[in-house]
Amino acid sequence: MDLIQYNPDMEINLTINPELATQILTGFITSELTRAGFSKAVIGLSGGIDSAVSCYLAAQALGSNNVLAIRMPYKTSSPESTAHAGLVIEDLGVQSKTIEITDMCDPLIAQTPPDATLRHGNIMARMRMVVLYDQSADFNGLVIGTGNKTEILLGYTTIFGDSACAINPIGDLYKTQLRQLAAALGVPDQIIKKPPSADLWTGQTDEDELGFTYQRVDQLLYLLVDQRFSPEECVEVGFDQGFVKKVVQRIQQNHYKRIMPPIAKLSNRTVGYDFLYLRDWGT
Repeated sequence: MDLIQYNPDMEINLTINPELATQILTGFITSELTRAGFSKAVIGLSGGIDSAVSCYLAAQALGSNNVLAIRMPYKTSSPESTAHAGLVIEDLGVQSKTIEITDMCDPLIAQTPPDATLRHGNIMARMRMVVLYDQSADFNGLVIGTGNKTEILLGYTTIFGDSACAINPIGDLYKTQLRQLAAALGVPDQIIKKPPSADLWTGQTDEDELGFTYQRVDQLLYLLVDQRFSPEECVEVGFDQGFVKKVVQRIQQNHYKRIMPPIAKLSNRTVGYDFLYLRDWGT
């Protein structure tokens, strides 16, 4: 393998073709929903860039009236997040609801230590998914995912919370690539430029919690995953060894979040092993 010459000040090119990406992703939404017998979509709209991009894609693919965007603030949620979600709703003309989750979460949060912020955040994330799937039954639409490739690889997500969805149109886009697509789709600048945050507690930002920037980790992930560099080769081209080790450990430790639960094999045709595709059912 010919290793690229890398230094910390150089950016590995993660440029995408936004027009082609939009064509592929809107086609994916339409075909996957149609395959499942649906024509409508439900999206949890947080006010962040990821859910905004998913909403823009769904509205373009299905028509604004066939998309239900749901804001689900908790009492500590930033008012800015709710307002930014409102910008998307107003711009696209999608259907919308605001469902407060405080009264749903607080009885369980009250049974946890006051400083258990991670547990509190997971409770909020899972309650939001309960709301989304309840609304999907009422709206007769599938839940659209809002997790990007960076988060999925790092496991920076709540399993059965924000990671739960029927389909995910943006899961093969790194965060830096998602910003490119957001600009092309017309996502408001306020959303694109603000620090990424899950808004699970006051002052929380993704990059502070992770300990590195999306721009930096996307370049490493691109080499590790897309270019199949070994960790040693990533160090050789200029990445800090401790940083590489930390990222590789996160990818490995969080693999269980990226797959369906493994099933112990007893029969000749086991779901997830031998029974994998529609053709296995004779289609």
